[in-house]
Amino acid sequence: MSQDKIHGNLKGLGKQKKDEISRLLRRRLPPGEITTQEFSRELCGLSSSVGRQIGVLVNRRGQVERVMVGDAGSIMLPDLGRSRGDASRFRGLRYLHTHLAQEPLNDDDLTDLILLRFDLVLAVAVDEEGFPGPSFLAHLLPENPEGKTVETYPPFAPGRLDIDFLDLMRSLEEEFARSRPPLKGKGKEGVILTGIVLAGEKDASAENGIDGLAELRELARSAGVDVLAEMAQRRQKIHPRTVIGPGKIRELVMKAMQLGAVTLIFDRELTPAQVNSLQKITELKVIDRSQLILDIFAQRAKTREGKIQVELAQLRYNLPRLVGRGVDMSRLMGGIGGRGPGETKLEIDRRRVRERIGRLEKDLENMRRTRVQKRERRVSRGVPVVSIVGYTNAGKSTLLNQLTDGAVDVEDKLFATLDPTSRRLRFPREREIIVTDTVGFIHELPRDLYEAFRATLEELEDADLFIHVVDASDPSWEGQVKAVERILEDLELIGVPRVLAFNKVDKIEPFERNLRLSLRPGSVAVSALDRKTLRPLLEAVEKALFEDNDRQAEAWASLGF
Repeated sequence: MSQDKIHGNLKGLGKQKKDEISRLLRRRLPPGEITTQEFSRELCGLSSSVGRQIGVLVNRRGQVERVMVGDAGSIMLPDLGRSRGDASRFRGLRYLHTHLAQEPLNDDDLTDLILLRFDLVLAVAVDEEGFPGPSFLAHLLPENPEGKTVETYPPFAPGRLDIDFLDLMRSLEEEFARSRPPLKGKGKEGVILTGIVLAGEKDASAENGIDGLAELRELARSAGVDVLAEMAQRRQKIHPRTVIGPGKIRELVMKAMQLGAVTLIFDRELTPAQVNSLQKITELKVIDRSQLILDIFAQRAKTREGKIQVELAQLRYNLPRLVGRGVDMSRLMGGIGGRGPGETKLEIDRRRVRERIGRLEKDLENMRRTRVQKRERRVSRGVPVVSIVGYTNAGKSTLLNQLTDGAVDVEDKLFATLDPTSRRLRFPREREIIVTDTVGFIHELPRDLYEAFRATLEELEDADLFIHVVDASDPSWEGQVKAVERILEDLELIGVPRVLAFNKVDKIEPFERNLRLSLRPGSVAVSALDRKTLRPLLEAVEKALFEDNDRQAEAWASLGF
């Protein structure tokens, strides 16, 4: 008896019945037929004699690959491993099983069809004499205007199913491929964004003034992936194992198959157990907001220090997420009092990660000391330091380039600039300041990233003044201001004087600009793309830094502002 291919409830069955069930594995169906009357009769007869549902998984060559025995009302399917190819393809298996109560396909059947991406599901009703009764058939559908995900057929009598199975699957796969939207770039992967809002919990836009799903969309765009769909669910509480409910999981899997998506991105941080559960159930890559931000930083890091900081953050994030799969990861006892040769590959991987973290922390500490020495020399010269801070993609690097004639790379993406840059800016009457551009902030900055970039953020400690750049055209600007102020408070820098600069005012109407300025007294309006709009900002900086300032418009005009 092929125990590895027969699963389920065999308890209480005699040897003869087990042998009859085992013989199902030797049956072979004609490739073009979903089932035959003879096979359905054998399946129903066995099911009736043991009083339990019996199911088989048949491949496209017509071979029975697995046999499952359930109870009178249901069948528990075994772990089938990952499907062939990627998760946007059919599994290449049809699921045929019996229903003792002659009921149609139920929710469990349709859930199995979707989550396991079966070619189709067929339920054969068993009549009172153990013969095949009405049969019920369903298969998946490509995206369509009606929004249907499953095609269910009316019940049909045994031997009355006139469908060529291989032609059906060929046409379905062609329709799925044809209906999928093309990806916007070569080598890009399609993703689905998933948001969760708890009932009774204010959503992100209400609490922080920040639209969490909209920001996740921008993060995904910055990471270079193609967002194919966005789905959100309101729940009473987070599901401890899968975050979202089973219905939403089924919806996500179906949408991923219809659109050809390979990744789910969640708008909140997930535990390692939740990621593993979701990946196992959906067979899709699952990442959370923190990992997405880490991936963006890894793409942006250019200097040695930046690369070390990002690698350190990634290792700290991934360490608790290292999990073993399969027998090769089980512990092998290595003798009395120690593991010896029994140390598992998983434990070796964790040990190596910890050792690497230790080396990177030492490298960062050496760089931090060097950076401190440079700052001390700078401070000893008595040159004021102005740091540009703000939410990511607010226009900080563009502003630095305009102020100092710099050439820092700029891009309309989140975290386009990662490594800090310092430039000198000459004021009228032979005055100089140093302007420093820093990494952009974001609400709920991942803790691992926060810790790894502490050495870089220490640059802010020597600032005499902050220019807090705000994207005036962003509807979430108030929430972004609060997020930046929260991070400065965490860094114990909230007491440093600040000039609030509303950037990108060329993108909003004058009354909106005036409204923002009135809400933040002492703020200025600029467009970092237009040098001539920067004079009010420079005058505010000069006034804050130099007490004897007598703002001379002619002097600023002579410098091109």
